[in-house]
Amino acid sequence: MITDIYNWQNQAKQYLIQEKYSQAAHLYEQAIAIEPNTISYYWHLGLLLLLQGQEAEAQMTWMLPMTEADEEQLTIWTNELFQVLQIEAERREALTEYSLAWLIRQHIREINPSYINNLLQIILLSLKLEKFEEIDNLKEWGLIESLKLKQNEINTELLIQVIKEFLNTVPLHPVNLDLIEASLPYLSETNECFSILLPAAMQIGHTLRQPLLAASLLELHLRLEPNNVENLRHLATFYQDARNYSQGIERARLCYSLSEGLADKIFALHLLLRGLMSAGGYWQEICTTCQELETVLQQFIKAQRIPLEEGRILRLLTPSFAMPHLKDAPVDFRDIHNQVANIFTNYIQAFSQSEGKNYDHNIINNRYLYSPTKKLKIGYISYALRNHSVGWLARWLFQHHDRDKFDIHTYFVNYTLVNDYLQEWYLSQAGKARQLGINGLEIADQIYQDEIDILIDLDSVTLDITSEVMALKPAPIQVTWLGWDASGIPAIDYFIADPYVLPDDAQNYYTEKIWRLPQTYIAVDGFEVGVPTLRHDDLDIPMDAVVYLSAQRGYKRHPETTKWQMQIIKQVPNSYFLIKGLAEEETIKRFFYQIAEEEGVDCSRLRFLPQVNSEAVHRANLGIADIVLDTFPYNGATTTLETLWMGIPLVTRVGQQFAARNSYTMMMNAGITEGIAWTDEEYIEWGVRLGKDEALRQQVALKLKASRQTAPLWNGKQFTREMEKAYQQMWQKYIEKK
Repeated sequence: MITDIYNWQNQAKQYLIQEKYSQAAHLYEQAIAIEPNTISYYWHLGLLLLLQGQEAEAQMTWMLPMTEADEEQLTIWTNELFQVLQIEAERREALTEYSLAWLIRQHIREINPSYINNLLQIILLSLKLEKFEEIDNLKEWGLIESLKLKQNEINTELLIQVIKEFLNTVPLHPVNLDLIEASLPYLSETNECFSILLPAAMQIGHTLRQPLLAASLLELHLRLEPNNVENLRHLATFYQDARNYSQGIERARLCYSLSEGLADKIFALHLLLRGLMSAGGYWQEICTTCQELETVLQQFIKAQRIPLEEGRILRLLTPSFAMPHLKDAPVDFRDIHNQVANIFTNYIQAFSQSEGKNYDHNIINNRYLYSPTKKLKIGYISYALRNHSVGWLARWLFQHHDRDKFDIHTYFVNYTLVNDYLQEWYLSQAGKARQLGINGLEIADQIYQDEIDILIDLDSVTLDITSEVMALKPAPIQVTWLGWDASGIPAIDYFIADPYVLPDDAQNYYTEKIWRLPQTYIAVDGFEVGVPTLRHDDLDIPMDAVVYLSAQRGYKRHPETTKWQMQIIKQVPNSYFLIKGLAEEETIKRFFYQIAEEEGVDCSRLRFLPQVNSEAVHRANLGIADIVLDTFPYNGATTTLETLWMGIPLVTRVGQQFAARNSYTMMMNAGITEGIAWTDEEYIEWGVRLGKDEALRQQVALKLKASRQTAPLWNGKQFTREMEKAYQQMWQKYIEKK
């Protein structure tokens, strides 16, 4: 029999800690038998029954004394029960026994449904336990409305913890924005708020490919800090990625107006150009903005000793991407770009050394065996090994690599967490695959630890993170291939080209050594082709019409090239022009209609095609065209290959820069010269001639179809052997220097 209250209660507590719930419950049952009016015994006994899984019995035990309580007693006793359960829930949380804590807090909610901190704890525990169905009850419980009432009892630290866990665990949940919007009044520290929302927005927008949701998230923070330039940068990017070009342009303009330092202005101008050019048609503002960018870049070069943080350093190279779309002037362009790339590299290397990194020094003195016959470790780094032009074109090299002679490593930058067939394919072909994030130093560390001999950059300046990794020089030999023109980073040794894609004197203005493969710098074994969804009658085009097509995104639409295209349409009777590519629909239509009217072409001869979700269907739909008209000064690349594979004649204007010679090298490597123009006049002449001469079109189509069996462009295996030979020769040159 219980006689010493202190001793038996202490014993009951020990039993609870030891999880001997039945023994503890037995003590409380004895105590109730002796002192039935001591109400607290019922609270503890009910808790012990609950912990044994006897929920109904626990509730009956708690309700037993309540039935005889008056209103005042009921309030007091309810609060006592609340405190007993709260203490035990907190103890369980401290022990990371989340399931029991969650169970106890559900009963606290029944006792006090409106206690907001308990609701927050339930949500936090539900997220940890992956009980995602509980999150759907947020609105039903009145949590959002309670937050809007600005209750003083809210534990702000707990609220922030819930938001962080929420964004980390279920970032795409539909209640996401409502919860954060209601929480804004409690996030008085704007820096802390931004530090929570920005990483979540980055994951949502880039990794999970939901840019509009990411923008909505950052718009909430803009209410707290309307002039936060960093926020505006990301907002501009997300809106543009979501094809909401007008808002993307507006945010970029505001970002530029608020930017003060030269590096910040450079990146803001890049964002503005990115939006204007993606939309297409804003030609006058594009030219003005590009001229401003060149001016600011020159100012930056003169004042290159400006101290910069890592974030600003990383933004220096990507703005160069826009300039070759406007004019074919590689000598002038590379003079500016190479100087910026040199400054970029110096900054990156100084920053890395301050972090204790010096890969180049370690490689020279400590690491590499110089055997010419060793099995070379080849590393490929890219963010684009997925449903992307680079992803479609690079796969034959991966497929045909000789794994007995080469040890392949692949570094997926900003690895996406969405269903992407091509990304999955690369994972299966990648050798040793590293699924990485966006920390350049961590990626470089991984490459260095893997002891890569030759690192191949497939991104060039299209991604700042990859540029940072290459500038850090984590491998002894570094090469740029495929993704874009050479980056100009001094830490890169070679740029892969061929006899055609760069003019003979190009080495004069490239910092990298141009490594010319003997035939072509790219080859594919072919493309998957689906079932076409375009028909002449669907487009209200006569069956006997001559159909021209241009399938390029808004970035590549140049008014001068568009004038040539309209002059071709004007001179070829019964011809129509199909226009396809990502752009702002109304803006790009105005752009083409205005030039058509200026050139005397009836706008009824133009057709604007919608995007299709399937690459295979897109290629099949190319078959509706009799002739494809290329863009200039920035040619097609993937679209050119697809056009030639489909056996469709192509008209291209050859320039001096890499971007203006892609179609030229591909046509030469397919054995086709018909349609290659060296002047503006020749472009128009070829377009008209191919339009009027059906026999010539058929001749070209037959040559293209025959080329599938013989041409270097369609021999991925031969191309791979040539790339591998280049790698071996690069390694030989490297060890000879040692």
